[in-house]
Amino acid sequence: MQATPQSSTPAPENGPARHRRRSRGPILGLLASAAALAGLATMLTAGANAAENPYERGPAPTEASVTATRGAYAVSETRVSQFSVSGFGGGTIYYPTSTGDGTFGAVAISPGYTERQSSIAWLGPRLASQGFVVFTIDTNTTSDQPASRGDQLLAALDYLTKTSSVRSRVDSTRLGVMGHSMGGGGTLEAAKDRPSLKAAIPLTAWNLDKNWPEIQTPTLIVGADGDTVAPVRSHSEPFYESLPSSLDRAYLELNNANHLTPNMSNTTIAKYSISWLKRFIDNDTRYEHFLCPLPQPSSSIAEYRGNCPHTA
Repeated sequence: MQATPQSSTPAPENGPARHRRRSRGPILGLLASAAALAGLATMLTAGANAAENPYERGPAPTEASVTATRGAYAVSETRVSQFSVSGFGGGTIYYPTSTGDGTFGAVAISPGYTERQSSIAWLGPRLASQGFVVFTIDTNTTSDQPASRGDQLLAALDYLTKTSSVRSRVDSTRLGVMGHSMGGGGTLEAAKDRPSLKAAIPLTAWNLDKNWPEIQTPTLIVGADGDTVAPVRSHSEPFYESLPSSLDRAYLELNNANHLTPNMSNTTIAKYSISWLKRFIDNDTRYEHFLCPLPQPSSSIAEYRGNCPHTA
């Protein structure tokens, strides 16, 4: 197609029109400079945030992402035989398949009295897919008491960070513990014995010891309103109240739930566990808004207590 010939003689312009047209050059230049500066500021802010917290893993969270059955990471798993370890009964390690993001924080999880790791196995891939290495363990015997289960959780973390086949994927300075029933009681024991832990989450925990003023680890205690094995009035609530008031702590009481609720996939447990672990193991303040302001009672939450804003 031929181009349409253009006249080489410019069309006449009046004074004001010419002035307006000539003024657009400097204005466009200023706008471009402003946009460039804004872009630079955004990049610098993102860089500063990354420098402030090198432990962030995964995309920015949303309500959908923290309640989904799987997070952003593909997950692999490896079995650990009881005959290849000492101090605990073996278990299963779930971990993000990707190595592009560097190391991850890790969590060891203990089952409860008479239970095996299968009772809490749903937490393995669910937490790992959010960017954690997760070790669901078997205890030496199914009747081990809370103090023993606490020791076994710590032995499992030591194995995970020093000996396991995925040790290079784990940041040994960013560790947490969880557990159900007597495993929840063991979670409190582990947190008391190892103050360097970054997070602890006892689930409908049972322990004869009701006082935990020694704990220095940010702790989310999860109870159930219908628990008759470890009623909240004699277990979860006293546990929470005995924690130092200066500690980052929270008490979540599940609505229409019972002692065995943590043994089944549960969106409320997952949402607040993920948020707590991200906030304190990864120091990821992007999850703070799920925890502060304090969640209100709902169809799934009977009560929620805690300190806000968090200090760690």
